[in-house]
Amino acid sequence: MRPPSKNLPADERKAVTVQTVVKLAAEQNPNDISTSAIASAMGLTQGALFRHFVSKDAIWQTVMEWVADCLLTRVDHAANTALSPLAALEAIFMTHIDFVTRHPGVPRMLLAELQRPGMTPAKKMALTLLKRYEERLCSLIEKGKLCGEVEPNVATAAATTLFVGTIQGLVMQSLISSNHEKAQSDAAGVYAIYQRGIRSTH
Repeated sequence: MRPPSKNLPADERKAVTVQTVVKLAAEQNPNDISTSAIASAMGLTQGALFRHFVSKDAIWQTVMEWVADCLLTRVDHAANTALSPLAALEAIFMTHIDFVTRHPGVPRMLLAELQRPGMTPAKKMALTLLKRYEERLCSLIEKGKLCGEVEPNVATAAATTLFVGTIQGLVMQSLISSNHEKAQSDAAGVYAIYQRGIRSTH
């Protein structure tokens, strides 16, 4: 039986805090989530929460670090188990959509963070995640060209931007419609159109 959150070791407490914030972000405007609300949802006092995080920004940074680690671990596993570059791209696409469907608070937090002025630690982590993600996509597209799966004339940077933008579009439509399953139900058909645009015809 899992111990109450007030009795958890430091690392587990941080993990529970991350999950609590992601859950709250799925239910309300992330900008409105207070440290008091986080502590209350965990059955803690703010003082207990601040023994592990020096500020609200530190909590947000930890959440973004979790998102980066979890998402990249999942997409790397999906890519590494695929049989070809195009199959890997499709696996990454579907894995990413599955991740945001399971954690709808994540895209809401990312959008809220990217709208904040200045370069916050959490925003810096989000941009680092995007760069690392795009590097993986570029590598797969280039491998696809070498093995003849991807059209040689495809602009790799543009294809990478379109891949990310397509996922963002699906996620935005899900958020607008308040239907977290919409992105997942539309993903296969949308990805098929993307793939036709870069697949080699020879």
